[in-house]
Amino acid sequence: MRRARTNATSGGAATVGYEAQLWQMVDARRSSVPSPSTGEGQGGGGCADIPGFRKSTRLEEVRKHDYVLTPGRYVGAEAQEDDGEPFEEKMQRLVAQLREQQAEAAKLDAAIAANLKALGYDG
Repeated sequence: MRRARTNATSGGAATVGYEAQLWQMVDARRSSVPSPSTGEGQGGGGCADIPGFRKSTRLEEVRKHDYVLTPGRYVGAEAQEDDGEPFEEKMQRLVAQLREQQAEAAKLDAAIAANLKALGYDG
């Protein structure tokens, strides 16, 4: 229930104007938010499903999954573009890149350890 107060102890006319403004903003926002039951706001235009990001679902589907609300069950995964590189070649390239990065990481770890030792933190 919304009541506007006008007496001096409640903050006066400025408060009434501010409260009225807040309620107007809330009502405007409420009309643009999709309804849980219909998926559409009072102002129209519900939320569109976006694979891998957002999906509106019906209660029947949630029941079917025994009320498990894991997002992946409903949202799914975004469709991935095929880059045209055969899987075996891609894996060989990625493993080679990983090995290079691991070698670089080992060098950096050794340099950090040497610097810590030089500072007296050889633990």
